[in-house]
Amino acid sequence: MNTNFLFSRIGLLAISLGLVISVLVISSLPSVRIDLTEDDLYSLSPGTKNIVSNLQGPLEIMFFYSESATEDNPQIRTYANRVQELLREIVIASNNRLSLSVIDPQPFSEEEDLATQFGIQAVPISQGAPGIYFGLVVAQPEDRENNPQGRAAETLPLIRPELEQFLEYEFMKLITKVNEPDLQVVGLLTELDIDGGFDPVAGQATQQWMIMDIIRQLYAVQRVDKSASKIDEEIDILMIVHPQGLSEQMLYAIDQFVMTGGKAIVFLDPNADSMVSRTQQGNLIPAGMSSELPGLLEAWGIEFPGGKVLTDNELALRVSMGQGQRPIAHLGMLGVQRNFLTQSDIVTSRLETINMSSPGVIRQAEGASTRFEPLMVSSNDSMLMDAGLLEDVTDPSILFDEFISEGISHTIAARISGVIETAFPDGRPVTEVEAPDEEITAIEEESTDVAAVEEEPAAEHRSSSNSEVNILVFADTDMLGDRMWVQVGQFMGQRIPRPFSNNGDMVINALDNLSGGADLSSIRGRGTYSRPFTKVIQLQRQADDRLRVEEAELLDRLAEAEEALAELNQDENGELIGQVTPEIQAEVDRFNEQMLETRRSLRDVQYQLTEDIEQLGANLKLINTALIPVLLSLLALLLSYFRAQRRKAARA
Repeated sequence: MNTNFLFSRIGLLAISLGLVISVLVISSLPSVRIDLTEDDLYSLSPGTKNIVSNLQGPLEIMFFYSESATEDNPQIRTYANRVQELLREIVIASNNRLSLSVIDPQPFSEEEDLATQFGIQAVPISQGAPGIYFGLVVAQPEDRENNPQGRAAETLPLIRPELEQFLEYEFMKLITKVNEPDLQVVGLLTELDIDGGFDPVAGQATQQWMIMDIIRQLYAVQRVDKSASKIDEEIDILMIVHPQGLSEQMLYAIDQFVMTGGKAIVFLDPNADSMVSRTQQGNLIPAGMSSELPGLLEAWGIEFPGGKVLTDNELALRVSMGQGQRPIAHLGMLGVQRNFLTQSDIVTSRLETINMSSPGVIRQAEGASTRFEPLMVSSNDSMLMDAGLLEDVTDPSILFDEFISEGISHTIAARISGVIETAFPDGRPVTEVEAPDEEITAIEEESTDVAAVEEEPAAEHRSSSNSEVNILVFADTDMLGDRMWVQVGQFMGQRIPRPFSNNGDMVINALDNLSGGADLSSIRGRGTYSRPFTKVIQLQRQADDRLRVEEAELLDRLAEAEEALAELNQDENGELIGQVTPEIQAEVDRFNEQMLETRRSLRDVQYQLTEDIEQLGANLKLINTALIPVLLSLLALLLSYFRAQRRKAARA
């Protein structure tokens, strides 16, 4: 090869021209990404592709982004590029059903007026700096002639960087709401203040739980009065949370609602922490801790031992005991991990962790005709305890004194399906109301003067379901409470959820599944993604077991020493000596030495745990930092070797 030509003017010009052409060709090609994550976390989900490919009509996506105002902020510009890339992928997948407009609202411009019209406001990124627009609108195409009242639109006022993992779901939620504006109705029947209430101790109203905020974004919610005698026909899904003291009329109404094809999701609890209130002095006031749904559970083929709480040594969450104290495993507070969630069911598929407090268990009743499909189970290292033991536990370690592993797994949540028989074979229960003779006479006289009014015909009684029922049953209500799954912040007067477990995802998955919206369910579980470091968890559990054993031994020695000291401090008649004898002093010295030795052993256990975790981390760092370069180096050497062999063969 003539190297002189390469460095000539013509050669350099040819090289430059080739580079320019290469850049142009590469830039014109569509961006290519290879997603190597286990669950394809950085690829559009099948649910997204299904939603955008089945849109009823064209929709417009407007991304309001102050590009010119962020020239000196590379972090925001990089994030904006990622947002645009995701939006373009969604638009491409829609086959021209979606269009994307990137709008830069300049001050006092029509674009700024448009952003204000859709409820998007400029947000300051630093003190004294001008605000920027960073929001999204999904809207129907503007049609002033056929739709003079305006077009349907949904707005995400601020696309927050810390919630990037939820963007695909948030975008698709907007698209779905504009595409299908008529929301399905969820009927809420509950004894809890889940939908907001009043705190008599604080003397003020309480906010609704965050789970209801999220449900109301996707569904219309209608309260169901427990004293009512029927379920409104508008209700599509009946959500029953901690049922108590329901009348026979309401139980019958629920029965017939399910029999006629209504969908139901039921949350039971043997020990509902949310029902516990406190006096101003801090005393506990438990009330109605256990759920009940008499007759209906039996008809659905379910057993629910209301007085038993599930405890699990393997799934126990570690709770803080105060500043400076090590966290302690709480057998009644469970973090149900992915391998205990049924991955073949859309409700629990792809979820990572569900946190629960004093849950119960459900079982398939003997001789049940319905199908019983578990959604969530415990480990084999579990036990059912009396609910009374967990009503007011201040020291979770005492639960280990009662814990004896049963060696079996229990079902915490399940799907019930199949044809069912009514819990009221004799029809609607009759409510007897006795009236005084005077009232009866007055009614009779009035009926003679007023034209008869035809009563509304009673609905037909169904003795068996007209099709297969679909019921989801969960043996815990505390999982709905904010403390178990989400931190709630405030931004611009709005409550912003920051989930740390998938409780909310699972509830919405369940509602979407019952309503037929499984596509959104497949996207939502991608938001919260974590892989528990099982080896570290195992090390912590082993250390906890050793600490509990040695602490128990220390307490036993302490009790024995106290008994020995008490005996030495008494004379023959059982009277206190009142002075420190050499024998007492020797016993005290011996006990102090034993206690110091035991405490030293406890510290060694903690030290060894820290050492094991640090060594594990060091090994992983070594693998990640050294193994890959070594493999690449070996690959390069192999390639070099094969090239050398080909050259030798060519020369020969």
